[in-house]
Amino acid sequence: MQYVTLANGVKMPILGYGVYQVSNEECERCVLDAISVGYRSIDTAQAYHNEEAVGSAIEKCGVPRDELFLTTKVWISNAGYERAKASIDASLKKLRTDYIDLLLIHQPFGDYYGTWRAMEEAYRAGKLRAIGVSNFYPDRLVDLCKFVVIKPMVNQVETHVFQQQTKAREWMDKYGVAHESWGPFAEGRKDFFTNAVLCEIGQKYQKSSAQVALRFLIQRGVIVIPKSTHKERMKENFEVFNFTLTESDMQKIAALDESESAFFSHYDPATVEFITSVK
Repeated sequence: MQYVTLANGVKMPILGYGVYQVSNEECERCVLDAISVGYRSIDTAQAYHNEEAVGSAIEKCGVPRDELFLTTKVWISNAGYERAKASIDASLKKLRTDYIDLLLIHQPFGDYYGTWRAMEEAYRAGKLRAIGVSNFYPDRLVDLCKFVVIKPMVNQVETHVFQQQTKAREWMDKYGVAHESWGPFAEGRKDFFTNAVLCEIGQKYQKSSAQVALRFLIQRGVIVIPKSTHKERMKENFEVFNFTLTESDMQKIAALDESESAFFSHYDPATVEFITSVK
């Protein structure tokens, strides 16, 4: 496993397992499967409504807690100092752990400054090993970095071969914020898994388009958290450290960048209205 060293010295696995849209009923089995495959980083969120299942899997997996890296996120409905503070304790209880390795603000809406103060406090108290944000566009990220005591250590944003976030990455690097991807496969949109460039490069290494896409991001130092409910696919996604893309390969994949979301834009008022209505 390769690691990314966060700004405070904490080492985070560059490859983890995400549980977005995995039901609470199925999640425990999936996390146990992922850990058995070799994953040691698990990414969940309050809004996924499966923290309890993740906690149960962590308790049952047999791997020492200090060998696991656990991420969760504070949702908009828990924004603000008091609500965020209470939600952190609630997440700790659901996850059956004394500390969370990485806590993120899930969306840049609501009183996220109040949320950040609660996170800084929990970080100082040892409840959190690292803190960061998710879905913060460069303008929001810079604004937050300028006015907080402890700067975000991670920004988890939509990142895949069709949306490589090259400009956003420049701002993350400037402020020492690690780049983490959600949706590394674009959820299969834009014929992702049959893309001619990814498939052609994959044939050279006897790898799938998905493995090539993950390897591309990893070689760029991007943290990835692919999701699958199938153990065989989990294994496939994990087997991306035994080959290296050439510079030519990297350039061909870089040329796929469309520099726009395959999902939504926070600059669209209707999108913001929808996201902020989700409980």
